[in-house]
Amino acid sequence: MVVSVILILPVNRIPLTMNPNETIPRFDAFLAERGLRLEAIAAGGTALALMGIITRETRDCDLVEPQLTEDLTQAAAAFAATLRNQGTTLRDDWLNNGPASLGALLPDGWRDRLHLIHDGKAIRLWSLGRPELLLAKLWALCDRSLDLSDCVALNPSTEELAQAEAWIVRQDINPDWPTHVRSTLEDLAGRLGHGL
Repeated sequence: MVVSVILILPVNRIPLTMNPNETIPRFDAFLAERGLRLEAIAAGGTALALMGIITRETRDCDLVEPQLTEDLTQAAAAFAATLRNQGTTLRDDWLNNGPASLGALLPDGWRDRLHLIHDGKAIRLWSLGRPELLLAKLWALCDRSLDLSDCVALNPSTEELAQAEAWIVRQDINPDWPTHVRSTLEDLAGRLGHGL
């Protein structure tokens, strides 16, 4: 007896990404037309792109706070659908609270170091300050081996890497974690031309 298995794979699988420097102003106008407002704190690739630190596209806009309302979540999904109908790729959940738990873990005073990165008609978007952006990106690098190019673009100093190491080590109780963090940051330091 012969059993055939047919796999159906998408022929033109397009990664759902965005250019924050185009998407955020367009979403700003979209919200303004609907009488909605958003004031939030961003982390990740969108923040780095709006600050001019990176030029790559990103999958989403990660917000630390506030928690998105249902109106804003629905508006973001409707906006994504509109862009997809126009040939631009964007996920429905491109605007999300993925890093919301980060706010409780960051060092005291982090809100005092926020940086305004978009001030539009309907959207006022802040970024974490440089120390906290470094912590978030370096933690992601250690935890999931993500964001190496972003960490290189941020170009942390030897002192910044050492300060970040102490904080990152406290984020996991695995006994091998401190060694892994040290190794990962030493690799990054080598790529940047300096050591820990």
